[in-house]
Amino acid sequence: MVPLTGTSASDGREFRNGLILAVEEINERGGIVGRPVEPVFQDTGSQSAEAVVRAARTLITTHGVSAIINGYNIGPQNSEYEPIADAGIIYIHHNTLLQHHDTVASDPERYFGCFMADPAEYWYGQGFIKFLSWLRDSGRWRPRNRKIAIISGPKPYSIVIANAMNACAKQFGWSTDPAPIILRNLQPDWQNILTRVREADPAVLAFTHFHAGDLAKFHLEFMKNPLPVLLYLQYGALHKSFSNIVGTRARGTIVGTVIGLLRDDLGRSFAQKYRQRFGQSSTPEVGCQPYVALHHYAIAAGVAGAVGNPGDFGTNRRIARALLDIPYRSVAGTIRFHPKWQAAIPYPDATNDPSMGLPHLFYQLRDPEDAPALIAPEPFSDSQFELPPWLGAAISEGLK
Repeated sequence: MVPLTGTSASDGREFRNGLILAVEEINERGGIVGRPVEPVFQDTGSQSAEAVVRAARTLITTHGVSAIINGYNIGPQNSEYEPIADAGIIYIHHNTLLQHHDTVASDPERYFGCFMADPAEYWYGQGFIKFLSWLRDSGRWRPRNRKIAIISGPKPYSIVIANAMNACAKQFGWSTDPAPIILRNLQPDWQNILTRVREADPAVLAFTHFHAGDLAKFHLEFMKNPLPVLLYLQYGALHKSFSNIVGTRARGTIVGTVIGLLRDDLGRSFAQKYRQRFGQSSTPEVGCQPYVALHHYAIAAGVAGAVGNPGDFGTNRRIARALLDIPYRSVAGTIRFHPKWQAAIPYPDATNDPSMGLPHLFYQLRDPEDAPALIAPEPFSDSQFELPPWLGAAISEGLK
């Protein structure tokens, strides 16, 4: 179930690519317990509850799929869990919703097959504050004050992240006064909003919306008269479509994702293969999500000894048990599902063991032709933090 049209189409295409590449690799090895894998795609477009539920029902009733594996669909708020639970099949997604925890925990027998292969959006908030504090306390960055300004998009996903940042900031010695600015729509008067932020005089500005095109529009407005802040954007700014619009002006921006692509041998090899298959303008940092999930599913089904169809609750329960029991060290890091939430456990946000959690990655954008620099967390980082050009210029001006 992928958004091949609409505002998330750029991500949807990468989700489709990632699944296709995983299918090709698995089939080259003989399939899953001897059965070849055939991908079937349904466009979820607006990602509304109606669109995603309709896609789930079509995949189950028309195509008889054994599992539904995809990136995110932000909007249905778990409505699609119902037809999936009725069919008793495995569902692995990357919706990044705290609501997933509540739904699965409310009736674990019914939702045994529902897994979220990345951590909930809540961890973006806490993880970002911890990252800022690490930059500050390690001496990599010297903030001129302890103030953070937060702008949230109108969707619940963005609001949860903004509120999580706000809730834990004080614990780490930061102030978020005034409260987060919640946008009612994505056509705001950016210069007016940025003037409000400038008056608060923060050292950090975070924008928790995630669509690449909207982030690019914001960034261009920000760069007309840059504030002397460390700028953070949600993971959508990792997308090639963002850098194609913003160009060299993106350099120095911090971007975070709770699931991304590591820069170790596994990650580099995957990125090279992905770009060879789908072109140099493709984004393996996004396509890796369903790629990883399908490989994890294949391992679990192999251990279970069979692939379940709709209605085959016994086989699918064995596959679900294997997904819970077997952590998978992927190109994105270790996928280890929490036994109660059935969501990936984040490192270092919820575990201090980098081998047993999915790393919450922080990148710093460089020039468009360069890969984003992975600056945290250790031991996965491959680059050092650099002072953003506009912030360095502001400091130099202040010293004159």
